Amino acid sequence: MTEKHIVLEGIDPMVFYGVGNAHMQMLKALYPKLRIVARGNVLRIIGDEEQMTAFERAAEQMQNHIVQFNSLSEEDILDIVKGRRTRDEVPEGVVCYTTSGRPIKARSENQQRLVDAFQEQDMVFAVGPAGTGKTYLSIALAVKALKEKTARKIILSRPAVEAGEKLGFLPGDMKDKIDPYLQPLYDALEDMLPQVKLQDMMEKRVIQIAPLAFMRGRTLSDAVVILDEAQNTTPAQIRMFLTRMGRGTKMIITGDMTQIDLPHSQKSGLIEALHILSDVEGIGIVNLTQKDIVRHKLVTRIVDAYDAYDRAMQNQ
Repeated sequence: MTEKHIVLEGIDPMVFYGVGNAHMQMLKALYPKLRIVARGNVLRIIGDEEQMTAFERAAEQMQNHIVQFNSLSEEDILDIVKGRRTRDEVPEGVVCYTTSGRPIKARSENQQRLVDAFQEQDMVFAVGPAGTGKTYLSIALAVKALKEKTARKIILSRPAVEAGEKLGFLPGDMKDKIDPYLQPLYDALEDMLPQVKLQDMMEKRVIQIAPLAFMRGRTLSDAVVILDEAQNTTPAQIRMFLTRMGRGTKMIITGDMTQIDLPHSQKSGLIEALHILSDVEGIGIVNLTQKDIVRHKLVTRIVDAYDAYDRAMQNQ
């Protein structure tokens, strides 16, 4: 008898095993000459050498499927084991999949412009009101690049402007102090990557999340780098950030001109950067509008109401 161990790496083992170990029971029925024992993320396989070779091949394909689609069904397992054609490529228009298996793709014309600009340019500015999906879609593009190995890491940053980047008065260590300002980035990542895999990637610094102030002095290479809430950067801060770009890196800078939290005497670095860089080759600028809002329908009405109020106040 032959015995081997298969380590499930980079995926959530529970997706592989199935709800209530349903997938494992199915695999045991499909490979009756094998004894399959699961312990954590390790499979212990004992039995017939020929079936073991076939099982190893199927297990690898199942893991690849989970990495690509964040899901695995009984139909997928049967297709893999029986050698039938299974979906091996993401359908056209889909950026990646959520952990629940929902496809993430552009849902408006301007969102598609953002996707296209990311493919064609090394630096993209995505500017628009709340709810237009600019941050979420940008992170999805970064996750896709990581899965396709066109980038080696993802670096996400935001200015902690609400605390003036002076976080000493907040309780806890540095991570505890800055996490509240970075939570929207964590939320998006948790929607696209299984918790186990996300935690592993963050521990290995494949995915890095840090306040803008922590970018000073770094050269960011072979990465997708996203600066979120860039409207709250000063001209000096955004200039510092943009010049961190190294070889093999793509940058996405997102911002909402209606939510500038800087003091009234301080000019937004994003406004200045868009003016200075508008004609620079290799830089794409995508403007999203209320028509691109993909949150609850009330968000569009709220944004429209505030825009009308702002116009009325300016005309007084």
